[in-house]
Amino acid sequence: MVNNSYTPYQAYEVESQPNLRATLQRYLRFWPWFLLSIVLALGAAYAYLLYQPPVYRVHASLLIKDEKKGGLSAESLMKELYLFNKNVSIDDQIEILKSYTLMDRVVKSLGLDIQYHTPTPTYAREVYAESPIRLTVEKANPQLLSAELKFTFVDNKTFLLNGFSYPFNQSIKTPYGLLRVFALKPITASTLPITVSVLTHSRAVNSYLDKLSVEPAAKESNVLELSLEETVPDKGEAVLNQLVNAYSKEAIFDKNKDASNMLNFIEERLALIAGELSKVEQEVESYKSTQGITDLSVQAQTFLMTVKENDAQLNEVNMRLSGLADIEKYVAKQTGDKSVAPATIGLNDPTLNGLLTKVSELELKRDELSRVMASNSPMLQSIDSQIKTIKGSINENIQTMRQQLTSSRNHLLANNQRLEGMIRTVPGKERTLLNITRQQVIKNGLYTYLLQKREETALSAASTVSDSRIVDAARTDERPVAPVKTTIFLIFGCIGLLIPIAFFEIKDALNDRVMRRSDVEEFTQVPILGEIVKGNKIITDNLVFKPQMRSVIGEQIRALRTNLHFLKTEQEKNQVLLFTSCISGEGKSFISLNLGASLAMVDHTTVILEMDLRKPQLHKNLHMENQVGLSDYLIGKATIDELLQPIMGYTNYFIITAGPILPNPAELLSSPRLGQLFQELKQRFDYILVDSPPIGLVTDSQLIAPFADVTLFMVRHDHTPKNHLKMVDALYKEQRFQNLSIILNAIGEGESHYYNNSYGEYYGGSDPKRQVGKGKPRSA
Repeated sequence: MVNNSYTPYQAYEVESQPNLRATLQRYLRFWPWFLLSIVLALGAAYAYLLYQPPVYRVHASLLIKDEKKGGLSAESLMKELYLFNKNVSIDDQIEILKSYTLMDRVVKSLGLDIQYHTPTPTYAREVYAESPIRLTVEKANPQLLSAELKFTFVDNKTFLLNGFSYPFNQSIKTPYGLLRVFALKPITASTLPITVSVLTHSRAVNSYLDKLSVEPAAKESNVLELSLEETVPDKGEAVLNQLVNAYSKEAIFDKNKDASNMLNFIEERLALIAGELSKVEQEVESYKSTQGITDLSVQAQTFLMTVKENDAQLNEVNMRLSGLADIEKYVAKQTGDKSVAPATIGLNDPTLNGLLTKVSELELKRDELSRVMASNSPMLQSIDSQIKTIKGSINENIQTMRQQLTSSRNHLLANNQRLEGMIRTVPGKERTLLNITRQQVIKNGLYTYLLQKREETALSAASTVSDSRIVDAARTDERPVAPVKTTIFLIFGCIGLLIPIAFFEIKDALNDRVMRRSDVEEFTQVPILGEIVKGNKIITDNLVFKPQMRSVIGEQIRALRTNLHFLKTEQEKNQVLLFTSCISGEGKSFISLNLGASLAMVDHTTVILEMDLRKPQLHKNLHMENQVGLSDYLIGKATIDELLQPIMGYTNYFIITAGPILPNPAELLSSPRLGQLFQELKQRFDYILVDSPPIGLVTDSQLIAPFADVTLFMVRHDHTPKNHLKMVDALYKEQRFQNLSIILNAIGEGESHYYNNSYGEYYGGSDPKRQVGKGKPRSA
């Protein structure tokens, strides 16, 4: 029964080695290529820097004020009128500074859409203020934007444009359009030529917007840092300074525009309010005229005073009438009746007062005479007659006065009624007048307010300043920010390092050969019994295993010999080892020959069979005769004793060569003589090594497989095709070979370097004469 269950210890041991270290060691062998690539890359970096103009960073600082202090502005006036409320936003100001419109003005004012270059040994250096000429495009043709205008100079009056002569300071017709060239400096024939490129205006604006950076100097700071990367420092400074000036002018323009709009608004409102105020004043005038009102409050007060005076006059008239009634009673009394003369208060008539005085005197006299005379005395009668006559005159006078006083009283009463009616109409007139005058007061107050604001707005417009202040004008750093030489050399150095790696990786990716152990593990589950590294020198003899051999290959052959013991069972006293491969040249002969030598050195009787009956190579490698061999034995013409040949320099180590090449090797291997051969050899030798032909080419190995205890399949680095490993895996799974294992032969340089160092440090130390690899043969 075929057994494929063994997994050698070395497979796990090697598998645990660090892959990174093996990879690095693999590349270390090609260090001259890496060194050359890095040197060339650094040289390319140096050449690249020669052709790159230095780029400088230009800075400027701008303070954005939150509020306008020390004067009124159109915004504050608008805020008072509640028309709008505007707050300063730093983000808004950043967007304004980075706006296309603002940069468009800068490009137009500085003529940045036209670039001037002077030649240098490596690149065309752009100039700005140093340019001796200035180009003005009056009318452009389409080809102007894609052409480079080369100006060379003859003298201060003439220049050459692409080989054609033109005058300075004149409008010239060229294939590129109508141009005008101004000389800014004295020009001679030795003046360096100038190359001019004309960009589209939008392209120039966008290019500077891409290079412009505007950021706050700190968090919540009102100071903005403006920066621009430019190859021409004076040009960058001019751009930032012009940008700040354009921003300030734009802010002032906006404020003046607001003030102008404010003045227009106030003028319109003043005209409207003036018309409304005039209309209200006319209404007041008309109402006062129709109602006879000058000052209603004063007039009402006058009415009250007039009524009071009229009442006083009426009381006086009534008092006089009462006095007249008393006088009438007095006059109506009979003469001789004693009575007191009535009071004449309020009666200022001198005639009446004189008559009453005279009557009073006559009555007083009659009273005195009546005391001494008889009532019929002539004197008394004369006095009575005088009294009667005077009283008649008094009555006449009283009637006249009563008529006058009655007429006055009636007039005063009518006047009182009229005044009382007028007083009753005052509240209504006052309310109506109040409504009219209220509108007048409102219009008048608004008119006065607008007049005041008009003057304030005019003053503000006359003294408008920007809400920003330049903290630092544009300045350029001393050192360029690009290209950074250290970074460029580092990048090119990394590229120089990666190019060989990429080359080897691509080479490995395109290579369909087995390059490392992982390739074998990826395609097959067959255990790996051992690994043999590739030597550093070309060998002249395949048999390299000698007594006391100290080399990596020697130790790996010893490890392989040790692993063979794990493939033995307790019943087995000897082993038949079959060596095969997919194709020729994978090292079957080399490994089998040296493994046999290793077994012979530990006192194991060993024989190696050259069973590649089609193309035998072992006897040639050992420089031995091939007169009689296996082909003779298989056809029954020779015995084993006639076939065995000792190998020079080794005891217990023999070889049976292939013998003459016959036309039917497959039929020979199928004969019963093959089994008899192995039976006889097992009786004489501990190990029987069979060097068989490649399994991928002929079936000879499969014919020998039933007689083998262990099958060692050779896989050679950078030689065995990867797709052949699938065949090995199929043979393993189908168990066509006993104890099938793989030996990796001539493994890659990286792993070889690791093995060399490991074994060399252990065996040879630091002594150069004892280091591994000195005179070491290379595997076949």
